[in-house]
Amino acid sequence: MRLAQLAQAGRQPALPLRIELAGEELELQRLLRVLPDQRYVGLALWQGRPVLAKLLVGGKADRHFQRELQGARLLAEQGLRTPELLAQGWQAGQGGWLLFDYLDGAESLWDAWRAVEREPLLSDAQQAVLGEALAAIAQMHARGLWQSDLHLDNLLRHAGCVSIIDGGGVQVEVAGQPLSRARVLANLGMFFAQLPAELQPFIEELLVHYLLANGEHALPLEALLVEVGKVRRWRLRDYMQKIARDCSLFSARIGAFGLRVVRRDCAADLAPLLAQPDALLAQGRALKLGGSATVAQVRQGGRELVVKRYNIKGLAHWLKRFWRPSRAWHSWREGHRLELLGIATPRPLAVLERRWCWLRGPAYLITEYCGGQDIIARFQPYLAQDGLSLPPEIDLQALDRLFAALLRERISHGDFKGNNLFWDEARACWSLIDLDAMQQHRRARSFARAYARDRARFLRNWPADSPLFQLLDERLPQVPGTCPELRFSLWH
Repeated sequence: MRLAQLAQAGRQPALPLRIELAGEELELQRLLRVLPDQRYVGLALWQGRPVLAKLLVGGKADRHFQRELQGARLLAEQGLRTPELLAQGWQAGQGGWLLFDYLDGAESLWDAWRAVEREPLLSDAQQAVLGEALAAIAQMHARGLWQSDLHLDNLLRHAGCVSIIDGGGVQVEVAGQPLSRARVLANLGMFFAQLPAELQPFIEELLVHYLLANGEHALPLEALLVEVGKVRRWRLRDYMQKIARDCSLFSARIGAFGLRVVRRDCAADLAPLLAQPDALLAQGRALKLGGSATVAQVRQGGRELVVKRYNIKGLAHWLKRFWRPSRAWHSWREGHRLELLGIATPRPLAVLERRWCWLRGPAYLITEYCGGQDIIARFQPYLAQDGLSLPPEIDLQALDRLFAALLRERISHGDFKGNNLFWDEARACWSLIDLDAMQQHRRARSFARAYARDRARFLRNWPADSPLFQLLDERLPQVPGTCPELRFSLWH
């Protein structure tokens, strides 16, 4: 195959793939990243050795090739640790290629972080991962470079050292001279914005790792937090747009006679379910058989799933629903919002809407199955009137973290009964379900009213005179505006 033909290979070309590059053969064995008609990145065999191949095709190939080449050279010229560029080339009308030394056994710092992310906040293992990342970033900044697409996946741990990859995102201010303070703050803001928001109180402590490697500038915490906030808001807006279009993360078909969006990494497994949701819903284990919604647990593609069909109860109900986004779509959006914000919920995998000339009918939401107990069942043994037996501290701390996150992000659930809060054993946290009425509020006052309703509804799961009710009432944050610390944090 010639390089130009790769542009027509689609998202999943058959492997291994042999490609002619300037008279030599490259055997592409495993794909790591694909942007159809733009770039193919993967493990390949070249001149008898494994290489990391970046193959750039399509109308934007020339620009992308020059950017990748310049970034790789900048990293090497400034003495920063990065995989060696073994070969590169450009063929007019075909595309470009860059072949890098393959770091066998390398681990991205993102994978390293995922292995420790459930440990107590800022544990030694977490601090080690973030410290490695910040030291590498500081070394880049000290040499006048920064990553415009900075994240933990672009930092590889190999042979006890951290290497910087993805030259396409490397930018330069003045090569060899420390980066300006404004650029440092912006780039660090991007880095910290991608970490769990619960780590924000520890940013000042984490900065020590950066300053030990690059102490050129004093970095005011307030200015850095402003940058973090900007990037977090931008990331959320960008991600909420992605869930509604065809992209590398999602496969989407949206038109006048139907809507179907599914996570691309599980589209093949879910294909039978998406083709016949009603049939598999009927075969599954019924969880809810209501007029407005039917819910069942099904097994598909080797995993346990929940399928929820939002029913149309009649003409009057349809007249209320056909013109606005379905409850399935709303739950799809809010599930992804929670996921990005680090608030536990069963992962949304697919959403379907039946349509006729854009008029909406029944809709379906498919999520992962959360098999734990709901909070009413889990706390039932501790409802005794004597109050001698209390829920485990790990359960209560997880509840503290959940409410703190809802306050921090100004999110109201809208139906905060105990049946919508499940214990996730693997993650040791509470997971929210039934997100039909969930909302992220822009205004503090509207959130305060919604939070008051949520808190009151949550506490009504237990008798008001029970020790469990009193414990939770004392422990859970009060309504914003009714105590000084919450008034300050939410109004400023």
